Amino acid sequence: CTYMLYSLFYNRLKNIEENEGGLDKFSKSYKTFGVNQFVDGGIYCKEWAPGAEAVFLAGDFNGWNPFSHPYKKMEYGKWELFIPPGQDGYPPVPHGSKLKVVIRAQNGELLYRISPWARYVVRDEDKVNYDWVHWNPPQSYIHKHPSPKRLKSLRIYESHVGIASPEGKVASYKNFTYNVLPRIKDLGYNCVQLMAIMEHAYYASFGYQVTSFFAASSRYGTPDDLKEMIDVAHSMGITVLLDVVHSHASKNSEDGLNKFDGTDSCFFHSGHRGNHQLWDSRLFDYANWEVLRFLLSNLRMWIEDYRFDGFRFDGVTSMLYHHHGIGTGFSGDYNEYFGLHVDEDALCYLMLANHMIKFLHPECITIAEDVSGMPALCRPVAEGGGGFDYRLAMAIPDKWIQIIKELKDEDWNMGNIVHTLTNRRYEEKYIAYAESHDQALVGDKTLAFRLMDAEMYTNMSVLSPLTPVIDRGIQLHKMIRLITHALGGESYLNFMGNEFGHPEWLDFPRRGNNESYHYARRQFNLTEDHLLRYRFLNAFDRDMNKWEEKFGWLASPPAYVSEKHESNKVIAFERAGLIFIFNFHPYQSYVDYRVVPGNSLIVIFKYEILLDSDAAEYGGHQRLDHSTEYFSEEYPHNYRPNSLMVSKMIFFFFHSTFS
Repeated sequence: CTYMLYSLFYNRLKNIEENEGGLDKFSKSYKTFGVNQFVDGGIYCKEWAPGAEAVFLAGDFNGWNPFSHPYKKMEYGKWELFIPPGQDGYPPVPHGSKLKVVIRAQNGELLYRISPWARYVVRDEDKVNYDWVHWNPPQSYIHKHPSPKRLKSLRIYESHVGIASPEGKVASYKNFTYNVLPRIKDLGYNCVQLMAIMEHAYYASFGYQVTSFFAASSRYGTPDDLKEMIDVAHSMGITVLLDVVHSHASKNSEDGLNKFDGTDSCFFHSGHRGNHQLWDSRLFDYANWEVLRFLLSNLRMWIEDYRFDGFRFDGVTSMLYHHHGIGTGFSGDYNEYFGLHVDEDALCYLMLANHMIKFLHPECITIAEDVSGMPALCRPVAEGGGGFDYRLAMAIPDKWIQIIKELKDEDWNMGNIVHTLTNRRYEEKYIAYAESHDQALVGDKTLAFRLMDAEMYTNMSVLSPLTPVIDRGIQLHKMIRLITHALGGESYLNFMGNEFGHPEWLDFPRRGNNESYHYARRQFNLTEDHLLRYRFLNAFDRDMNKWEEKFGWLASPPAYVSEKHESNKVIAFERAGLIFIFNFHPYQSYVDYRVVPGNSLIVIFKYEILLDSDAAEYGGHQRLDHSTEYFSEEYPHNYRPNSLMVSKMIFFFFHSTFS
């Protein structure tokens, strides 16, 4: 099956090389399709509309005359138009003017459409649909800073520009640039993953119902504002990834890709196969030559025009299988991954995308959001793999939710926790996370809200008594994040605000909540109030990242787990030369607890506490003496020749990293 898939990939790539002048030229089609301006001021327009009877360009520039500028029909359903520059050398279509592609459908109807390649679309407050605005400023933003070098340890801050403000409004690229990026840098994250950048008409879709694939969302600002934001991130050494949605598209036709040429098969499968029954969206035909051109060019445009450093591919599971993962469980049986239910054309597209990205921009990073566990998805294309660098460890947040919802504290299973955190495919890199945006959405709960719930409204002040619920919640919040960070993968991800236990949930303005922005914001100000306990969680998250920066456990080989003691509720492991000890027991502390050191071949080695969740600055109770030194000795323990004695281990609240 792998051989057949690689043959399909090889033949598609060979056809592109032979018929399009190479993958480089093919993926640069965004410079010829749509509306592009020549150096002399002339305008060249090109569209693929195989179902159209005729194509025209209308707009402010010609008084919205639908027939004055007809396209010329070419081979394979393509249409082109050249508009010469004016006598004064000025372009005939001015920057900022509105345009529409006019399609005469097969039934004679005139359809006013936004070009699939449009770079900028806006919506006036009094309108429902978006308008296409020609974006060609006299002076585009010039990037000043190079992209950061490829990171060994990836610490990702998953972000949404629009909600990145305590105020109840749609925040801007400028706000993110000057208020949020410094915060991300201070927290020790070296990568920001941006959601909802590709233009989407419905704000509450979280950016996953894309209407204009080549347009940066105008609700946050201009394309140049986004370019500046990425440039400033690069100046801080922060890598910037785009959450790219190539798994489906919005059903909108007036301001989307659907029925662009009047048929339901342009860009998408026709009929039932072209519709996602749960998402109510359209599904791409990945075997179509022009769809490959469109999607590959889309990736390249985001890299080369905006300087994104890579992508998180959304909805990969839906792409991989004809059943789209609907009503299907994945046990790990290989029959679930190989067979006629696999969409080989979609998988071939992903291989082509990763091959193109690595070939043209080898420093770029790609991440797969796949819940199925498709084997070799993160192995090189040359090996017959999917070519991704990382995949999301999506079982981990589900496990934490299941534990907190269903189990009493004394029933937590240490072996099951360790298994979930370490169960990953050999030599495929995973991104571990305790929670992402999925858990923050309305209808679900963040870890902090599950742990502390209603008491977050009344007892997060240091002036109020430290109740058992708040105490337990704060300590477990820290422990869950650190053990996930240190044991769960080769990269770590956090959704904005969750690092400090952001209260409540995330809900975008919609009819069901009276178009309220109250829950569509991030209250970063909570961490700046020294009378609130949120600052303790924020400080712990920051220091956790900074210790990883120093010791690089994410880039180290998988951890050696020396203990998962069910009755003691203790997990101990070593990674990157550090010892991590977690006591999850709800009421039992330990004195003189023996653990295995990081380097069992050295008889005598000194250790000291680096990170202690019981420290005062993290909202702990200061029950450990940080001046204590610990020495390994030649004393067999847990099948290793040497061990060391930890003098004191506090119930629930203790984990220490030793060096």
